[in-house]
Amino acid sequence: MNHIKNSILAFICLLSAAMFVSCTHQKREFSSYDQYPTRTDDLVEMVYTPQSTSFALWAPTADEVRLMLFDEGTGGHPYETVPMKQNTQDGTWRITIDKNLVGKFYTFNVKINDKWQGDTPGINARAVGVNGKRAAIIDMKATNPAGWDNDKGPAVKSPADIVLYEVHHRDFSIDSTSGIKNKGKYLAMTEKGTRNPDNLPTGIDHLKDLGVTHVHILPSYDYASIDESKLEENKYNWGYDPQNYNVPEGSYSTNPADPAVRINEFKQMVQALHNEGIGVVLDVVYNHTFNTEDSNFERTVPGYFYRHKADGTLANGSGCGNETASDREMMRKYMIESVLYWMNEYHIDGFRFDLMGIHDIETMNAIQEAAKAVNPNVFIYGEGWAAEAPIYPADSLAMKANAYKMPGIAVFSDELRDGLRGPFNNDKQAAFLAGVPGEEESVKFGIVGAINHPQINYASVNYTDTAWAAEPTQMISYISCHDDMCVVDRLKETVPGITPDQIARLDKLGQTVVFTSQGVPFIYAGEEVLRDKKGVHNSYISPDSINAIDWSRKTQNKDAYDYYKNLIALRKAHPAFRMGNAEMVRQYLEFLPVEGDNLVAYMLKDNANGDSWKDIIVAFNGRNTAAQLQVPAGKYTVVCRDGQINQSGLGTVYGPEVTIPAQSALIIHN
Repeated sequence: MNHIKNSILAFICLLSAAMFVSCTHQKREFSSYDQYPTRTDDLVEMVYTPQSTSFALWAPTADEVRLMLFDEGTGGHPYETVPMKQNTQDGTWRITIDKNLVGKFYTFNVKINDKWQGDTPGINARAVGVNGKRAAIIDMKATNPAGWDNDKGPAVKSPADIVLYEVHHRDFSIDSTSGIKNKGKYLAMTEKGTRNPDNLPTGIDHLKDLGVTHVHILPSYDYASIDESKLEENKYNWGYDPQNYNVPEGSYSTNPADPAVRINEFKQMVQALHNEGIGVVLDVVYNHTFNTEDSNFERTVPGYFYRHKADGTLANGSGCGNETASDREMMRKYMIESVLYWMNEYHIDGFRFDLMGIHDIETMNAIQEAAKAVNPNVFIYGEGWAAEAPIYPADSLAMKANAYKMPGIAVFSDELRDGLRGPFNNDKQAAFLAGVPGEEESVKFGIVGAINHPQINYASVNYTDTAWAAEPTQMISYISCHDDMCVVDRLKETVPGITPDQIARLDKLGQTVVFTSQGVPFIYAGEEVLRDKKGVHNSYISPDSINAIDWSRKTQNKDAYDYYKNLIALRKAHPAFRMGNAEMVRQYLEFLPVEGDNLVAYMLKDNANGDSWKDIIVAFNGRNTAAQLQVPAGKYTVVCRDGQINQSGLGTVYGPEVTIPAQSALIIHN
């Protein structure tokens, strides 16, 4: 009997050894990253229950992995160090601690070739201590605000119905004129009843009144450039320096030292916006990390998560020192799971991908497919370019030129942006808005939503010689965003001696192009009150005195604000401006012949997209003198003229000729 018992025990030991190897195992060697084993279950690294907490880390090249447990989120030494065991089949190291560890913190340390890589919270931490160096063990359900299980974003019939509003937490609320208590915090967007000094709405009431459908928040994951333990220093950053991709940034919370607070307050923000019918878009920056050698990726699986040049040096498509390798199986898996986590845990409604052109098309399409399965209304868009040429075949990258290969994913149109205000690389060079000829085809390109249209001469469009969108909703229509001069500053720079009245006129003209475009309209927060940034082009670390929105401008520029508000309402009320279908655009949108430069006009005909208005004529005059336009004979109601909008009518005009006032838009219908 003992002989049989010993044989059984020996067999069990051999079976266990085949599955799990202790820290003294014989490490597998790989000749390429493609040979690395992949983890088939999700990449969750910590699962908490009151009875036990399980830890898992994918580190296939490690000789040893240690789990270190801490009482605090920063400082001190681990109170316990536990060796982990590796599953040689998928390269994942695991350990379960049969204690209630809630409130504790942890890191991993990976040993490779006799060198310890240094502490890391893992690549997939979901709660962290101050400054994100240690992961936290918390009960995520306890972070949910009341009613969270019933929270949901707005239903969207078509992406063409979306109006995007890009905002930075500090810009939006930090100024004394905001009337907001929780300045620069997630909670700023939960406060109702806030007013500027003249009793005009600010905060979430302002967003609701303006009529935007989605708030695009600049990076709000845990980023590296702000010391969360020294918030009194009031340091500013946009947040494009990722540290922990799946944790909210601590500096926007009221207590960065408490891991649960930032999570709860982020959820409160999302819930408050959802309660007002406003969706939340998260700006994600999977294309690079803040640093390389000390990054969580590199300390876990050196080399794997980044692309390299032939000489072994880091590729730098991001212009930030490294570019990630979305094409590798585990990085692709990581990105997909990260997006789904933000959707499921935080109810995020959309994602804006920074330097999306660094990522491969297969990964972006996989993200889109997985996200749509969770929420059919999710909207994904990004920058269809890179800072430098990525180390990956150009025809397989998520660049603007390949947008047609990514159904449902939208891309920013720099053709329209620069056709209106001038090129990104020359702040002093003007374009259509300033009366510079030659940009008319670029403006028309933006009007149709970057699709193929028979009346556009693509050879005269800036930056491209062909349509790149399969559908108009694949184009983001905009003039400015965070990382450039805002419209007011750009106009001041490109139009010498420009007056405040001219600034308002040209600003309105440009935004009318944006909001009547068949693409998805996008504005930078504060443009609606004619904000400026004192001429600063790249304000990513500028102080609040540069970046903050002065909400007294809402009083000073109430006419401009009302124009934006009415322009958004016009788009929402009339489906002709948001057909969302390329064939419909080609059928119902007809450009009208014009004489001379800096004049673009078109007609939305035959009750386009079921519109109640039969024929709508839209004209844009970038000249400093009035222009004449030939139109079909008949009687027309004016709804937009000379910087004013009224859907009920501003008067009547008759064809066959109408006048468009200088530096303005005209919209008429019959």
